[in-house]
Amino acid sequence: MIKRRYEEAAYVLDFIPEGRVRRRGEFIAEPIVQLVGEEFFTLLEATVKPNMTVQLYERVYIGKEGREKIDRILGRISFDELTATAKGELPAVVEKIVRSQEQRFINFFNTAQPITPKMHAFELLPGIGKKFMWQIVGEREKKPFESFEDFQRRTSIDPVKAVVKRIIEELTTEQKHKIFTRPF
Repeated sequence: MIKRRYEEAAYVLDFIPEGRVRRRGEFIAEPIVQLVGEEFFTLLEATVKPNMTVQLYERVYIGKEGREKIDRILGRISFDELTATAKGELPAVVEKIVRSQEQRFINFFNTAQPITPKMHAFELLPGIGKKFMWQIVGEREKKPFESFEDFQRRTSIDPVKAVVKRIIEELTTEQKHKIFTRPF
């Protein structure tokens, strides 16, 4: 049996102190926060503990035990359920997460493989077609990438921009293949 993994930390996209109407007309009359998870980029809504406030871009612990600011996780939400503020902040927060986990994403560039006989995982990244895919593969065969700066210097591709765009695509549109997010 596979143990299901959950987000342990998330970043605040919006804080709604007066509560809001959720799906199916349910009204939550307590402070709500909209979050994006740090590991799987899961979009979540949660309630905030009494007398606590959170700031946009703040990293909060949402694991099962010992939450300081988050009371309970209300559940996953879709991109369409985000507030206008949360939608606007999402790209910047995703970029903050990607930059804070540089080694994780450099490992992706060093280890990604074809996903079908005709398509490489790199081709799912916006702006990367066959030409750039072969350039990335060739460069990593010479020597693994060490950092975002090293990757950009050797390929002329901004890896942060490419990864952030792909994550946003996975969160906002239906995608056959997901590299960085979980299916909804």
